[in-house]
Amino acid sequence: MTFLQNLNETLQEKWAKANFTYEMPIQTQLIPHMLDGSDIVAESPTGTGKTLAFVLPILQKVNPSLKQTQALIIVPSQELGMQIVEVFREWTEGTDISVTQLIGGANMQRQIEKLKKKPQIVVGTPGRLQELMKSKKLKMHEIKIVVLDEGDQLLSREHRTTVKGLIDATMERQLVVASATITEEIELVAERLMKNPVRIQVTAEEIPAKGEVIHSFVKTEIRDKTELLRRLSHLEGMRGLAFVNSLDQLLMKESKLTYRDAPIVSLHSEMKKDERKKALDDFKNGKVRILIATDVAARGLDISGLTHVIHVDVPHSIEQYLHRSGRTGRAGKDGEVLTLLSYHDEKTYKKWTKELPSKPLQKVWHQGKLIEGSSKILPKKGK
Repeated sequence: MTFLQNLNETLQEKWAKANFTYEMPIQTQLIPHMLDGSDIVAESPTGTGKTLAFVLPILQKVNPSLKQTQALIIVPSQELGMQIVEVFREWTEGTDISVTQLIGGANMQRQIEKLKKKPQIVVGTPGRLQELMKSKKLKMHEIKIVVLDEGDQLLSREHRTTVKGLIDATMERQLVVASATITEEIELVAERLMKNPVRIQVTAEEIPAKGEVIHSFVKTEIRDKTELLRRLSHLEGMRGLAFVNSLDQLLMKESKLTYRDAPIVSLHSEMKKDERKKALDDFKNGKVRILIATDVAARGLDISGLTHVIHVDVPHSIEQYLHRSGRTGRAGKDGEVLTLLSYHDEKTYKKWTKELPSKPLQKVWHQGKLIEGSSKILPKKGK
């Protein structure tokens, strides 16, 4: 173990209890630089242990007896914010370090009350953080560490000005930008707001013990996709993240599946914060077997132990196909990437999958199971 000896005893014990098989490359590289106070630009794919790579050094560096906000993590979405707060809470249990989330869509008055208690760590979305900064409830000059998680999103046109305004409002601070891709905008921030930033790049190939991932497809008519999803949701051991290309399609499928009592939940931008949390909890706790989402809603979500990624619609680009598919087969576990393929999309699908190490398998629905084989017969209604 490399970085562990630099962490305090509590963190070392928690690491041992968490039973990790190995350190991830991003952790080995980022943690020492973060501990020594360097500004950092880190490129690492989603699901490579990035969150823990900045959570651990922050917990080491904040002073529990100092009642002021010392670290700020800025995130582009509510889900990612909630997820990061959960990780912090897991690792701060039994310590005097407190964490508060300041995300849009939640009650602002309640957040102000929490800020009065001076949490050492704050995780928030740009708009809400800006409101609280302007009303002088969030004291930016006290913050010593700023992390931009999903930096490419935070510095895209939508959030850019707000995020730069937040960074500019801090005084002496360490700035860390973590992102799956390094954009021109991130480079500009590095140049303008960082002191000799350390650059870290981890590629998907460096991630240890990636499980075996099977790519497969089942031919179906567009109108039968919802029914096929319902059947998949009854498969024993299924734990699938299903992607659709548009919000309209998602809402339509959601209402049909809810009507049929399928163990499926959805995640989309029109849901309230508590609805989103319930959907994620039900999925994580195994109450439901499939979570349907659009790419936007699923961005930054790190759900462990997915058995399947289901492309309900063939993605618009090869990057999108690979990005979605990369969410299964992590940390040494096997997974399957299943595409519900209509005749209309066959050509595009062939194009996206021709670079894969092996040819996708064709599967058919037979007696309540998905089995290998080819068939011109489309599924009849029923289980």
